[in-house]
Amino acid sequence: MKNYVLFMVLVSLLGTTVACGGGGDGQLHGTLDLTYVSRYIWRGYDAYANNHSAFQPSLDLDLFGTGFGFTTWWSRANGSGFEKSEWLTFTPYYRNRLFADTSYVTNYKIGYTYFAYPDAQRRGANPGTGHAQEVFGMFQWPKLLPGGLVPSYAVFAYWPSEHSALNRNNGGWAHVFGLNYDIMIPALLSDGPDQPVHLGFHTVYNDSVGPAGRLADHDWSHGVFSISTDFQPSDNVRITPGFHYQSSWDDSINTSDEYWTSLSLAYSF
Repeated sequence: MKNYVLFMVLVSLLGTTVACGGGGDGQLHGTLDLTYVSRYIWRGYDAYANNHSAFQPSLDLDLFGTGFGFTTWWSRANGSGFEKSEWLTFTPYYRNRLFADTSYVTNYKIGYTYFAYPDAQRRGANPGTGHAQEVFGMFQWPKLLPGGLVPSYAVFAYWPSEHSALNRNNGGWAHVFGLNYDIMIPALLSDGPDQPVHLGFHTVYNDSVGPAGRLADHDWSHGVFSISTDFQPSDNVRITPGFHYQSSWDDSINTSDEYWTSLSLAYSF
């Protein structure tokens, strides 16, 4: 665990150094998010047996407006017996946009994620079990399609951190194609502004990415439909309830369709 903390500190210092020389606004911004999910589905997989719910806090730091940032995220099951499979991730990233004054303006985010299981070794699991890494690129085109439809594409290259670990055969690529659409409806609360409703769909081509002990086919694995809305009791607080439905297509990923709810409380500073 000391190595993970050291890694996080070094990345933050690196980002600060780059940011200070990059002409940013000189201020550190961030978002603290506390999310509950009624079951945890990771890239199509049911992460916890018996559809257990999870609490998933995260902290996302925007390093001085330079585009560099750092996110740490944790998933903890709301039940006993899952300590060996509870994830902690560290993600340094860079985000920006291309072709800003055109109809094909491209918002992008590139980064690296380390997946850690801090409780696994303490509880007798094979050292390195499940520990993994990935590099990724995410792209979004907000003006490409008419009518407010926003297409997106993300690619992840995932590999295990230990050659002898249980997930040593789970490296590969994942390709995620998405489409989002926002609509406004009359205010749900009296005297409030119009209510935003976020609709989304994404589908995944899985090229052998999976958690320890789960070997994935090279195939289109699933599609997910989502709907959510935002309530903002103040300028820096946002509450987001959501509903999600997964149509599962590949039995190596998931043998049944899934549905779950989510509730997030985010504080921005």
